[in-house]
Amino acid sequence: MRTFRHGAAVWDVACPQRPSRVAGLTMAGFRVRDLDALRMVPHPAVTMLLEFGAGSPVLDCAAGQRRGSLVAGPGLGSGGAVRARGVNVECVQVRLSPVIARAVLGASPAGLDGAVVSLEDLWGREASLIRERLAGVPSWQGRFALTDALLARRYEAGPPVDPEVAWAWHRIVGSRGLTRVEGLAAEVGWSRKRLWTRFRSQLGLPPKRAVKLVRFDHAAHRLVAGEGAARVAADAGYADQSHLHRDVMAFTGATPATVAGEPFLAVDDIAWPGRGSTA
Repeated sequence: MRTFRHGAAVWDVACPQRPSRVAGLTMAGFRVRDLDALRMVPHPAVTMLLEFGAGSPVLDCAAGQRRGSLVAGPGLGSGGAVRARGVNVECVQVRLSPVIARAVLGASPAGLDGAVVSLEDLWGREASLIRERLAGVPSWQGRFALTDALLARRYEAGPPVDPEVAWAWHRIVGSRGLTRVEGLAAEVGWSRKRLWTRFRSQLGLPPKRAVKLVRFDHAAHRLVAGEGAARVAADAGYADQSHLHRDVMAFTGATPATVAGEPFLAVDDIAWPGRGSTA
């Protein structure tokens, strides 16, 4: 376990020693004594928060407060409308590629649409059982192994997405959001309407939104790494620096300079080295 320090933020962070048995599933463990109004920055993955500690994380969002173990669709926090807080929080955070999320969750990410729902509302009594089992495991590696086994079992029993939809998603991610969505349907041999409909229903967001979110995620992490906004805009496919500024404001409600200092993004170098969670 490593200690992450960024401004006033001080968190203990644990990483699995082995990759998940499910491609597109990554996780990290967090222990935070005092989590104070952390801005949730949109990310191109479905996020699961499995809490088990003495405290409980609270997410303040447009729909009100959400407590305990949670699930959120791709783009959680768009517009800067979601803040996380809590005292004595211990949790396993899981990032699911939208390609595997439907099978793991047992429901389409389209039903989440960037919103936050209680895991108990989604899985019922199973959510409480997971919390109890995680609390009973004494080590982070044991918790990761337990979480991975539970989610792998659900994935294996769940419905896969169409291969054409999965291919389109991987094409978007592999290009870091520089793919022209107009050509995706032709490349898989489908009509535009068919791909757009299946993509939205199975992954939880339309292709054009996916492209913008993946491109933003790549640009935001480059800003956190200290690169200048002008260079990031040019390399990441934005028309100019003003275009980058507008996109960052739309996704986060903050300027690029502010986003560059966000702990939510800065911790990724420790918690998700390589940031392979959307692959």
